[in-house]
Amino acid sequence: MLAVMMVLAMLGLLYRYFFLQVVQNEEYRAQSDRNRIAVRTVAPTRGVIVDRSGNLLAVNTPSFTLAITPERADDLDAVLTSLRDLLGLSETDIELFTEARKRRRPLSPVPLKYRLTDEELAVIAVNKHVLSGVSVLSELTRHYPEGDLLGHALGYVGRIGIDDIDASEKDAYRGISHIGKVGLEAYYEDALKGRLGVSRIETNARGVELKVIDRIEPVPGAHLTLHLDVGLQRVATSAMGNMRGAVVAMDPKTGGVLSSVSNPRYDPNKFVNGISFSDYAGLRDSRDAPLLNRVIQGQYPPASTIKPMLGLAGLNREVITIDTVVPDPGYYQLPGDPRRYRDWILRVRGTGHAEEMNLRDSIAQSCDVYFYELANRLGIDAIAESLDVFGIGSLTGVDLPSEKRGILPSTEWKRRVIGSNWYGGETLIVGIGQGYMLATPMQLAVATTALATRGTAFKPSLVAAVDGTPVQPEALLTVSAAAEYWDEVFAGMVDTVSSARGTAFGMRSGLAYDVAGKTGTAQVVAIAQDATYDEESLTEYQRNHGWFIAFAPVENPEIVVAVLTENSGGGSSAYPVARAMLDYWMSRDE
Repeated sequence: MLAVMMVLAMLGLLYRYFFLQVVQNEEYRAQSDRNRIAVRTVAPTRGVIVDRSGNLLAVNTPSFTLAITPERADDLDAVLTSLRDLLGLSETDIELFTEARKRRRPLSPVPLKYRLTDEELAVIAVNKHVLSGVSVLSELTRHYPEGDLLGHALGYVGRIGIDDIDASEKDAYRGISHIGKVGLEAYYEDALKGRLGVSRIETNARGVELKVIDRIEPVPGAHLTLHLDVGLQRVATSAMGNMRGAVVAMDPKTGGVLSSVSNPRYDPNKFVNGISFSDYAGLRDSRDAPLLNRVIQGQYPPASTIKPMLGLAGLNREVITIDTVVPDPGYYQLPGDPRRYRDWILRVRGTGHAEEMNLRDSIAQSCDVYFYELANRLGIDAIAESLDVFGIGSLTGVDLPSEKRGILPSTEWKRRVIGSNWYGGETLIVGIGQGYMLATPMQLAVATTALATRGTAFKPSLVAAVDGTPVQPEALLTVSAAAEYWDEVFAGMVDTVSSARGTAFGMRSGLAYDVAGKTGTAQVVAIAQDATYDEESLTEYQRNHGWFIAFAPVENPEIVVAVLTENSGGGSSAYPVARAMLDYWMSRDE
């Protein structure tokens, strides 16, 4: 009996050995490999961004990163507490570290603090014996060489937060610590981030890396070449000085954005590895709103900049002709309405621009009375239809996130949004670009492009090429009009700069090329019927905005410019900025 039992036991043991070694060989071999071999994701290098001349705008620079491998830390909480005391870690650092742990593979180091200084490296080295699981990694981190010059256009990358990616994207971001937050960095995130690589590493029982078994290299992010010109950007920024506002310059032949300035600015480098609470609060709570990209998010009454477009609409709809004249006593009245709608010139001269005004002179001298009459003849819905073809009140589709569309009012819009009927007096106010109407500087740059090209505008784009492949211009809008109508509008815009009575005559001195332009003064606060605008009695933020749109040279435009200066008093503050930019651009080949 004992012998039989021993034989049965041996048979059972042999069967178990056979089952483990033969039947389940592959399964246990795989488990063994998982214990012996660690799979590491290899982060790709983020794509570089350069301007049209190859100047570096967004690069990756070497830096040292503090990381912790949680499985190797004897007491993770104690290690974090020690590091907080030694390096002054913030609660944000700890929160982002905790979030990053959820996206990493076992035995992978988790970044805690980036861009360690020499002093911080020394502190870690001295205390290494009590910081189990802590390591210092040599990595690439994002850097913006031009600082705040292109902050709003480029945007910035930041450490991945809880709400930055959803569950479906977690695998794509394993091993990647930063993501595009705003600007081009966010809009082109998929192209810039590249694709992860994988490395298989042999480890011992304690997880110590012994050798690399094999590696699939990551695919680096795409290289972006922009239409932006750093030189033109510097000129625009310098000309704006401390004024709040925005500047857009475009190539009318392609829709390429040559310059994009929003004042005040911010330095994107501060956001890359986590901005301090005090610095962020200063930006967030500032009344000057430095985080707002005024180019695409600032919405302002376009004022007299729409007059060339309305003049073209009046000619197209045959409510006026090139020879139509309107009496100008300095104010306008609707039939049966005692209210006087004043022209800005009344405050200056006490009378109108002249006894009678035609379209050309009314554009050049920015005669409100003429455009009150034109608006009354057109009616609000015809005005809305006419400005809609120029893109007012519509998204331009520029390759930046969070663009605003502005407001193009109509009878239907007011009934839907405000819940009341439209009144004739409101039509007059819209006729000079005031009232409910709002536009962004980018919209006016596109509309000016349509004027400059006699009817065609491309979708604005900051990116000219992705990995050397050109981005093809995409048609955005088309405006049709007879050649003589374009000629008349152009003549008025040229006179704005060249005529002695033009509202931008102050920029004429020394011009070596032809410019067509239009000033605008956007009222910020309402002025009572019998009151006058007194800038000295208003606070800074109640003063008028200034606009200037322009293109040059007139016959074959190479550049379109739209300038907004907030609370500057009027268009006379905006055209010097445009002049500086035009001078630079027109002389760049000399």
